[in-house]
Amino acid sequence: MRNYMYSYEFYIDKSLWQAQIHKYEGPETYYRHGKSTDLVLSDSGWHCSFCFRYLADFVFKAKAYSHTDRLQGSEKELLDPSRIQKVICEGSDFFGMLPEAYSWKEFVAKVGNLPKDGSAVGLPKYLVENADRFRFLLPGGCVRES
Repeated sequence: MRNYMYSYEFYIDKSLWQAQIHKYEGPETYYRHGKSTDLVLSDSGWHCSFCFRYLADFVFKAKAYSHTDRLQGSEKELLDPSRIQKVICEGSDFFGMLPEAYSWKEFVAKVGNLPKDGSAVGLPKYLVENADRFRFLLPGGCVRES
């Protein structure tokens, strides 16, 4: 899946999210977080991290269980609404952390702000057709509501 941050303006990569096929076989099925099949759908969707309409949603996400360790004493500064707005429009790391990478080459390629992509090519059709409702997710719509 195409992976984005804050909106569909900041494309990250295709490496982290992979859609899977879950075959229904029998009266029961279940969700498995890990690999469940060798069948993979190529370019099958979009994932957008921290793609919220309201600034309060960014604060809620940052304070959520899986992210509290990243605040470590810097909560007041990191969760300041004006700082959050600036981070969203720049495409910089919300927590001010170094990028996750598994090689020096990958690390160097990910250092700095995410590059902006002003194109709507390849974005969900519904999103583009309803641009008035989803302006905050489209290129150039970085300003969030309080």
